[in-house]
Amino acid sequence: MRFMTQESERQDGLRRWRSRYLTGALALLALAASLLLAAPSWAAAVIFNTGDVNTATLALGVNDEGSLNVADPFGVFSPTPNVVVTGLTHIGVGDAISPGCLCEGWGVSGTHVGSGVAHTGFANEHFGGATGLTVGSFVTDAASGTGSTAVSVTSLSSLPSLTIEQAYAPSSIVPSALFENRVTITNTTGSAIDDLRYVRVLDWDVPPTVFSETVSILGVETTTALEHSHNNGFVTPNPLDPIAPTDALTPATLDVSFTDLNTIDHGAYFQFNFGTLADGETREFSVFYGAALGEAAADAAVAAEGLELYSYGQHHADPLGGTPATFIFGFKDVGGSPPNPVPEPSTYVMAALGLIGLTSYRLRRRR
Repeated sequence: MRFMTQESERQDGLRRWRSRYLTGALALLALAASLLLAAPSWAAAVIFNTGDVNTATLALGVNDEGSLNVADPFGVFSPTPNVVVTGLTHIGVGDAISPGCLCEGWGVSGTHVGSGVAHTGFANEHFGGATGLTVGSFVTDAASGTGSTAVSVTSLSSLPSLTIEQAYAPSSIVPSALFENRVTITNTTGSAIDDLRYVRVLDWDVPPTVFSETVSILGVETTTALEHSHNNGFVTPNPLDPIAPTDALTPATLDVSFTDLNTIDHGAYFQFNFGTLADGETREFSVFYGAALGEAAADAAVAAEGLELYSYGQHHADPLGGTPATFIFGFKDVGGSPPNPVPEPSTYVMAALGLIGLTSYRLRRRR
């Protein structure tokens, strides 16, 4: 009897413990659900140059307000310390803009002629996300490791009828090496906009020597819409910031082209001034992000796409060859002419050899 009483007491105690555990677990689940419902949603997408993570060579993380660097839901891009964030990734080499400062961003400003008031808005994860911007829509086909497009539409919060559409997709000419962001700025404010400025900035952190890169900027002298450029990737993308446009990390890089500046942690900053945008008009241009297996392959991609202004980010140990990958950040339809000559046929052979090398890497990884 004593044994049965003890067993009964043990069973009763176990049932009480299970009841308390279940009650506590349900309470925690309810609390977690309430926190998720209360928290603002962070709309973003990781897109791929082939539309599929299993076959892609490039990945791009796009936020709803149009900047890069987003939470990485796949966990496959970790040769560099970007295990939780995807910015611009060459799969197999790593990410070149997220290992350190999440400093990639953009901004727009302009003076409303009717009121004489200057307005601005910008987006950059390092500076707190979107400032002075209202997200109108964010449309993407990305889902569970697939997708290749993301379209962000924003407006200036203080001037809602000045809208900025940024449509990201693989380049139609060189999808193996470049993503294109087609930017369309539309003015329906009822008045002209003077000094329409657009800034794009990033901090290069190129593997395998992140925080110590070789950086080049080319096409500065021939790009008529370019107002300022330099190698400081840490500054705000606010076009009305009084310091950022000329705050070069290396003074000799201010407003000039340069090649293979290395052994420091730096990036690329570009500020454009498109002048006056009349009421009812739009201004369109393209921003490119990408990577290729070496500088020769990058040159081929830049020439094929006809980029007018661009920066290369490379790790510092191979400034001439640009291996294992040369990362690309460039522009087209900004009033310039391509500074890079059409490559010799041997360059295309080198690019093809780079693709063969990538295929070999993928086969080894799958094994």
